[in-house]
Amino acid sequence: MWRRLSVLDWIRVGLLALGLIFVATGWLPLNVATGKLDDIAPLLLFLVAVIVLAELTKEAQVFDAIAARMAVLGRGSYAALFFLSTAFASFVTIFLNLDTTAVLLTPVMLALALRTGIAAVPLAMTTIWLANTASLLLPVSNLTNLLAMNTLQMSNREFAGYMWAPQAAAIAVTMLFLWVFFWRRGRRREARYTPPVLEPIADRVVFWAAAGACAWFIAALMLDQHVAVAATSAALIVVVAFFVRDRGKLTWSLIPWQLIIFVTGLFLVVPALSLHGLDAVMAWMIGDGDNAYRTAAVGAGLSNVINNLPAYQALEGVAERGELLAVLVGTNVGPVVTPWASLATLLWFESCRRHEVRVPMTRFLATGAVLAVTALAASVWALSWGGVFV
Repeated sequence: MWRRLSVLDWIRVGLLALGLIFVATGWLPLNVATGKLDDIAPLLLFLVAVIVLAELTKEAQVFDAIAARMAVLGRGSYAALFFLSTAFASFVTIFLNLDTTAVLLTPVMLALALRTGIAAVPLAMTTIWLANTASLLLPVSNLTNLLAMNTLQMSNREFAGYMWAPQAAAIAVTMLFLWVFFWRRGRRREARYTPPVLEPIADRVVFWAAAGACAWFIAALMLDQHVAVAATSAALIVVVAFFVRDRGKLTWSLIPWQLIIFVTGLFLVVPALSLHGLDAVMAWMIGDGDNAYRTAAVGAGLSNVINNLPAYQALEGVAERGELLAVLVGTNVGPVVTPWASLATLLWFESCRRHEVRVPMTRFLATGAVLAVTALAASVWALSWGGVFV
């Protein structure tokens, strides 16, 4: 098993080991550590449930069916496919988490490109950019949002009420640069594509069970159910369907142990560092809190240097209410420059490698920097326009 661990897996294990060392040596007091783990227990339950839901939904061919029908609906027009693809990626990110878009939607879109002769890079960049920039609207869209919602004691509706304008701005800017940098005629091979031939669904029972589970999950969120309860109930629906129809798909690999280890380690290491000077550094970086653009820029900059989850964790302890929402804009919209800026981006690069899709690194960095700066400015303006940052 140890030989099968990737470099990223070893980093996750090392982070957890470091956190346990901090607790064992007293660098992180035991009562603080247990308090942090109590806080994240519902979040870990949500993460497990939503990833199981997304994985089995993919196995049920729901994503494949939507992507294929989307390409058919586009009728060979790249402009039509562009709007359909951005809408699909945004929807999946908003309601099923950014990692779902990066890990599960990316291979679906790349397989669609292979079947139809559609240029792969525009579809790949659509999934990863919108996996990050479309993750502002709901608490479930990004783990950083769930952490902020716990701190701010907001409901799903209240959170969306604050973040809808920044989210709309971020998606609009992302669409603009996706078209300019990747989708326009000069950036792809052909003027039109060939719509695919629709393939039959292998098992309509599990297909509709999975589709219904996703619909229930979205409805439960709109009814302000706790995210862990909504995700767990939806996951149980599709698990039962597969247990009855195809239990061979119900394996332990569905459990995202890597993510559990990473998040647990993170919640031990960052609080320990915060107790020993990190808070002071973060407070100095964001200043006196009267500049939303500076606060968001710090969040984005740290995300691209050390990853957005530890960046958010480091800033959460020193940010006030309005500042925290600006931090979210930075840590959600900003991590589009470096390959390690978000876990979703790391997983996306691995998926592209497996499908032999090469994205030139210089182009990735340069276009990501342009998107990060512009989308960040537009999103913070929208947040300030709403009167949130005071």
